Amino acid sequence: MFIDTHAHIYSKEFDTDVAEVIQRAKEANIEKIVLPDIDSLVRADMLKLADSYPDFLYPCIGLHPTSVNENFKEELVLLDEALSSRKFWAIGETGIDLYWDKSYKEQQIEAFRYQIDLSLKYNLPIIIHARDSIKEIFAVLEEYKTKDIKGVLHCFPGDLAEAKKAIDYGLFLGIGGVSTFKNTHLREVIKEIDIKNIVLETDSPYLAPVPFRGKRNESAYVVQIADMLSGIYCMDIEKIGEITSNNARRLFNF
Repeated sequence: MFIDTHAHIYSKEFDTDVAEVIQRAKEANIEKIVLPDIDSLVRADMLKLADSYPDFLYPCIGLHPTSVNENFKEELVLLDEALSSRKFWAIGETGIDLYWDKSYKEQQIEAFRYQIDLSLKYNLPIIIHARDSIKEIFAVLEEYKTKDIKGVLHCFPGDLAEAKKAIDYGLFLGIGGVSTFKNTHLREVIKEIDIKNIVLETDSPYLAPVPFRGKRNESAYVVQIADMLSGIYCMDIEKIGEITSNNARRLFNF
C-alpha cells in the first residue's frame, strides 16, 4: 500500500473525472491521499471533496506562497479560525516561491513564519514549498532550530548537503515525479539518503513521472515513483510502499 502525501485532486483539472481518478488510485493500492491547501478561494472545494471520501482523503490548511499578496494577513486569520472548527492533518502548503514573482518576498517570509507558529501551536506537521528559495527557507527554519518542528520539504529541490540539512531540521523529503526525469540530479542525492527520511508524493496535477511526463498527473502514478526508488534501494516495490507509508503515518499521525 502507498500514501500520496501531496495531491491537489480538488483542482479544476479534475472537475470532470475526480471519482475515476480516486478509483484508479485505490486500484493502484493507494491507501491515503493528503490534500494540501492553497488559499480560501479553493478551500471549500477541497473540504467538500475530502468529506465525500473520509478515511481516504486527508485535508490540510495553509496559504500557498504564490497566493500571498496585499491581503495575505486576512488569509492568515482565516487559517486560525478554521483550525478551531474542524480537523486538519497538516499546515500547508506554505513556504517561499521566488520563481514566479519576487515582489511579495518579505510577505511570503512573514506568512511562512506565521504558519510554522500554527504548526507548533496545533502540533501539526508542516508542508513546505521551496521553489528557487531553499536558502531562504533554511534561514527561517534556523530561527526555529530549538523547536520541535516536523514536516516535509515538498518536491525536494536540493543537493545532498541540503537534503541532510532539511533532515536535521526535522523534515522528511517529499519525492515525486521529478525524480524519474532523465536529467535530474535527484537520484544521485536519494541514493545517499536513508529511505526512513522519504515520503512519496505526486503533486497532482503537476509533474507527472515518466512515462506520463507532460500529461496530467494523478495519485495512481505514485507507483512509478516507488518503482524508481525500488531500483535505487534494491528493494522490492512492496517494501518501498511499506517503509514510505509508515514514514507518512508517523508524520501525519494517521
